[in-house]
Amino acid sequence: MKKTCIAVCIFTIFFYFGTLTAYASGSGNVDGGGGGLNQGTKTCNWPGNSYQGVRITVVNAETGAIVSNPIDFTNKNLSATAERMFHFGKVSKMQYRNGAALTLQTTKYTYYMPDNPIPQIISSNSEKASITQIKRYFCSEGAASMVAAKTGINVSALTDGSYKLVIEPVIYLIYNNLYFAMTTTEAGLYNRIVGGDLGTHFPTVVMKNLALALFLEKADLGFSAWTGSKNTARTTEEIIQILGIGIVSYKGVPPTEAEYDITYRIDTDVITAVTLSTREEINNDAKATVTFSIAGRSYQMAGVVIPQNGSQLVWVKWHTPSEPQEVTINVSTDKGSLSNSTIHANVVDLNEDPPPDPQADDRYDGFVRPSIPTGQNVASLTWGVWKCWWHENWVWISDWNWESGSHSASCPDDCTSSHGRWVDNGEWEDKGWYVYEWTAYSAALSAIMQIQSDEKNPTANGRTMKSGYGINMEVSAQMRSGAPSSHITQVQTCVSYFPEFEYNDYWRLLERITSGYSAVFQFQKNEYSTYNRRVHFSTVWYPDGNYTVYGRVIDAWTPAGMLQVNLTDSLTVYDNLFSDWHIRPDN
Repeated sequence: MKKTCIAVCIFTIFFYFGTLTAYASGSGNVDGGGGGLNQGTKTCNWPGNSYQGVRITVVNAETGAIVSNPIDFTNKNLSATAERMFHFGKVSKMQYRNGAALTLQTTKYTYYMPDNPIPQIISSNSEKASITQIKRYFCSEGAASMVAAKTGINVSALTDGSYKLVIEPVIYLIYNNLYFAMTTTEAGLYNRIVGGDLGTHFPTVVMKNLALALFLEKADLGFSAWTGSKNTARTTEEIIQILGIGIVSYKGVPPTEAEYDITYRIDTDVITAVTLSTREEINNDAKATVTFSIAGRSYQMAGVVIPQNGSQLVWVKWHTPSEPQEVTINVSTDKGSLSNSTIHANVVDLNEDPPPDPQADDRYDGFVRPSIPTGQNVASLTWGVWKCWWHENWVWISDWNWESGSHSASCPDDCTSSHGRWVDNGEWEDKGWYVYEWTAYSAALSAIMQIQSDEKNPTANGRTMKSGYGINMEVSAQMRSGAPSSHITQVQTCVSYFPEFEYNDYWRLLERITSGYSAVFQFQKNEYSTYNRRVHFSTVWYPDGNYTVYGRVIDAWTPAGMLQVNLTDSLTVYDNLFSDWHIRPDN
């Protein structure tokens, strides 16, 4: 049966319905929609709108874990330039977000040319991309088959709802007489490395057309939706953090958080951040104030300064409600522009699905030991703030005036001289300027997890136990940062998942025994434990072999996002508790 797909987290493309009466021909640095035209040069130019493609990465629909190496597709035959084309390997936006370094490579650039040509992704002044065509193409069975063939994933599995496609624009251009292949994110990272020089040479092609080629209409996989301008050049940080990504989901995908921009846990300190950008200097004479309106309260981040054409994260640290609910966060500023003005948050309770009481007659004859989840680790994040001060530059401003003099006694009676002089009545004026400095901050999260047989287990032997008995779990987590407390939260949440429930149906929210930036978590006291112990009872039917518990340490927040670490630990199951008990006759 033919399968079709839906964009659960729909991506969109920037385009402009207008008429241009002139355009750069040949190798011009071609303008996109929105007006304005930037001519290219021989050393720096975009050869034409056919020099583009996409990078596709297949990820797990639930966890966001990457399940295939990223692959580049383009309609352009690059055989004449692939050998000498500079590129940065095959790295996805998700990997860069998680700390992958931008690494320039000179090996042959590899790509695939699809049998069915890809629609235009990046707009030019002579041809605008169509979001309708893009959605129709990537949501087709043909595109799914193309990706399945190159990744080795069965097309039925690819389209059954278990996976998502992460799509990123790729551009091929000439920079300083060298051919480059780069995604939107790589262009932003490289522009940062070269001090903005790439954006200076490609203010329209890279900073606007490539930047706004694809972006999310709704948040997904930890990336924010883009709600800012769709027809002006964007900043380097916006390109790196938000832009240049589309996500396609197929029918059958399990419920996701796609209708929300972000998900928080109840009764938790969190940080909500957006990017403030400005075309004009924001300095100490008129600092910016950003206001966050949340659940009837207003929070402000005041005293923000940013250099001309700069940007910075701005944020609020607040405490979520004690009951699950939806929260709408409205953000406003008195200067500059914001990446998001409205954020839809979902506040959930993770303590609502603990495992049921295991019974002696429980059975699961068709059980197959599940794969251990491969959730993404975000072990470190960086951000920063601008500060500025006045650099004095005193300059004498002349103001020459003629002062008439009086006749002296020596003057003849018919003297007509004025006897005056020129006098400079000027003054010193400070013609100085503001100097800006970026103060960088970072935070890192580490954790150790250990499970062991409960001491009430009479036959446990080291790391080996019989099924049906209980286990204990302890997680020690530490967040390290030199940032002020207003920039970060403590480590607050730990959740554990179990193989008998396929790491999915039930979980345990651990109790924070020790609070702070160094925190210790243990199981909550089990209501089914005779001795009221902090224990999880394994099912009596669990087969012999590894018994691996999967844990997640989350809710360690920074302005750049949430730090999270995924952990596992294992015991060996051999036999079951029934072998420890028997009934013998009285005689």
